[in-house]
Amino acid sequence: MTNSRRAITFSLLIICATLSLAGTDLVLPAVPQLPEIFGTDRATAQLVLAAYVGGGGLGLLLYGRLADHFSRKALLFSSLAGFAAASLACAFSPNITALIALRFVQGVASAAAPVFGPGLIRQLFSDKAAVRAIGFLGSVESLVPALAPIFGVLLLSHFGWQSSFELLGVLTMLAAVLILVLGLPREEEPSDTLGSYGQLLTDRVFMRYALSQALTLGGLLTFVFGAPTVIVASMGGSLNDFIIMQVINISGFIIVANLTARIAERFGAENVILTGTVMAALSALALFAYGLMGGTNTLMLPLLFTPMAIGLGLRGPIGFYRGILASGANNARGSGLIVFFIFMITTLGTVIAAPIIAAGLAALAFVACAIHLLSVALLLLLPAMPEPTRDAAGVPTL
Repeated sequence: MTNSRRAITFSLLIICATLSLAGTDLVLPAVPQLPEIFGTDRATAQLVLAAYVGGGGLGLLLYGRLADHFSRKALLFSSLAGFAAASLACAFSPNITALIALRFVQGVASAAAPVFGPGLIRQLFSDKAAVRAIGFLGSVESLVPALAPIFGVLLLSHFGWQSSFELLGVLTMLAAVLILVLGLPREEEPSDTLGSYGQLLTDRVFMRYALSQALTLGGLLTFVFGAPTVIVASMGGSLNDFIIMQVINISGFIIVANLTARIAERFGAENVILTGTVMAALSALALFAYGLMGGTNTLMLPLLFTPMAIGLGLRGPIGFYRGILASGANNARGSGLIVFFIFMITTLGTVIAAPIIAAGLAALAFVACAIHLLSVALLLLLPAMPEPTRDAAGVPTL
């Protein structure tokens, strides 16, 4: 495959992953208006978000299973077409019940890109370049929650609540056409012998990378989801303080995620994964200690929290990639399981933190601490992949 074709295919994967994330973040600003539009309550309106996430979780497992029987091109095209159709149908929903049901369908269709993307990246690039590609993809994805709501507000104010769904539908259909025309890298014929979810769940090496990846990211997201409430209700701050914290930590993540392949080349992949995981745990411990001390200075949050984002940027691309390597030919299920674990751990962490979040920073940080320390423990207790070999220049591969 030529470099230009490789770049085009990777760009398509970025677009697909971005649209999948935008299914939540672009629509988010319209949710507060839905009770008035459909004559319902706020709790029911929130199901518009929950249905998408729930459908996404099911889709992750579904596409991993379907990959044994159908080509990636057919599955990715059909998922994008289904996502586009569901998005446009959402814009014409006659009531909130129909909108919630369509959002679930939309969520299921959104899952193909996270399932197939990592395996395609592995096929497109060498080990070192693949880690860089995953780091760059993670950087782009980290910008979506920051930028998509802004576009969502603009669409809402100028064109109404349906416009976010209409834009998603049009853009996704264009992506589907590009996939159909340009295609994907050649793949082996689907086979029923590629493995199963059961094999992955009992593979201690795969579970080491999958769960530690999910715990590190899930611990960070648990803190992020609870931070606005803590900042405003317990620390006397405002949402501007949360925005400042997010801008700084996202910047730290992006910088490190795009350098981590070089760092791993010098210090070794396993050392980098462990260092990043420990750094994230120490950040959570520092936040917990500051909360116990009764700290309320919101300017301390970026200082104490950013190392968690940097730790994720350090270990995230390599940890995800080695999880894909550990899953072998079963990489579609492997990537689907990793993302599914991230969904579930984030959800569980948020549910656990919700009843105690009124207690302030210490309570939220305590939950994040527990998640991050479990991630460190798994790295220490479960077996790693064999030590990497070295290339002709004596440089260790990832």
